[in-house]
Amino acid sequence: MKTSHIIAIVIIGLAISIILSTAGDASSYVCFKEATEMAKDGDNDKVHVVGKLAKSASGQIEGMVYAPQLDPNYFEFQLVDQNNETKKVIYANPKPQDFERSEQVVIIGSMKNDVFVCDKILMKCPSKYQETKIES
Repeated sequence: MKTSHIIAIVIIGLAISIILSTAGDASSYVCFKEATEMAKDGDNDKVHVVGKLAKSASGQIEGMVYAPQLDPNYFEFQLVDQNNETKKVIYANPKPQDFERSEQVVIIGSMKNDVFVCDKILMKCPSKYQETKIES
């Protein structure tokens, strides 16, 4: 075999191993029920949960706790998933900017003792995606 063939086989092998290792880190989209079942089975893999903030009839966010003067790295809120199940979410970082205005929220983390411990929050804010007319 030529040296170039051996080098090509090694590069292909490295590429396959990199792809397999990153695919193992990928998390899945689930609801709170599935995340709870995974936690009961001992599976602590990170999952994505899509939902909306729990709001009262007047539009106020329910269950939101953030006191930066006491602990700037503790943020708690209620999230309603796509199956209308509400769970408490704890985020060990400061509250994201414009959190109250978000239309939809994706949280990444895992369930622990019937509470979702969140590592990352992704938000869809309505102002970012609304089309506006440009006047000339």
